[in-house]
Amino acid sequence: MTVLSVLNDEVAQELLTSRELARLAYTWSDGTPRVVPIWFHWTGAEIVVASPPKAPKLKVLGSRPHVAVTIDHSSWPYHVLLVRGTARVEHVDGIVPEYAAAAERYFGPEQGQAWITQVRSMGPGMARISITPEHATILDFEARFPSAISS
Repeated sequence: MTVLSVLNDEVAQELLTSRELARLAYTWSDGTPRVVPIWFHWTGAEIVVASPPKAPKLKVLGSRPHVAVTIDHSSWPYHVLLVRGTARVEHVDGIVPEYAAAAERYFGPEQGQAWITQVRSMGPGMARISITPEHATILDFEARFPSAISS
């Protein structure tokens, strides 16, 4: 099964279009892991997140681009999407378009636009982090369980 076919699964699509936060895991310059909760937008081929241009994660993603992303919800049966991939950072003037789309998804159209207006006043640009999935796994605790408890 290809990565994109896994990501087109009903459970994956539920999570990729949800209002759940993603958790972005990356490796710091000293080799230790870091995980940050973050808004995301699924383009159909990439998971895109945005960040202020001075965010600490941007210091290492250029040299340590291998990341993991988890999106899940906490009600039973738990649905979990686990993705591993490569991140690419671009600095953009203004607001990252996928960030604006995420704001509307998380807050709704009116409050999302108000949020974007507020963020636009905070500075001249953002970092766009696009994550190309290379591996994806779904756990739905109905038919797909963690390997440690699967038969």
